[in-house]
Parts: sequence; structure tokens; C-alpha cells
Amino acid sequence: MNKKVWQRDEIESPCINICVVHPESRLCTGCLRSIDEIGRWSAMSGEERRAIMEDLPQRASAHAKRRGGRAAKLARRRD
Repeated sequence: MNKKVWQRDEIESPCINICVVHPESRLCTGCLRSIDEIGRWSAMSGEERRAIMEDLPQRASAHAKRRGGRAAKLARRRD
């Protein structure tokens, strides 16, 4: 007997369970989505999700450079 299994036709979340928001870019360092995008993901249309997924590779450069550690953090606070 051939039973069809119901499956959802949705774009899966890019979450990789590393949920830390970068203090400057305000993007999750794991999936590169913003807090707003993460919060709205389940309510988004497929088109909205697709657009975000296409944009994620360009966002990776926001975390590519080192921020300078503790010394740079203290210098930024003085500015």
C-alpha cells in the first residue's frame, strides 16, 4: 500500500543553534538573521524567507573582521 505522507512545503530555518547576537551588526552570529527576522520567521511568507536566505551570504562579511578584543571594546566606549 502506498501512503502519502503530508509534508510542509516551506523554506527551512537557517538556524544552526549558535544563537549569539553580534553587538555591532545586530545579527545572529550563527544564522546571520536579525532578531526581527528570527522572531517573524514562522509567520513569513515563502517569498520573504527566500529573499532573506538569498541575502545571508552577503551578511557573512559583517563578522569576518576581528573587532580587536578587549582593548578595541574599551576604545569604542571612549569614542
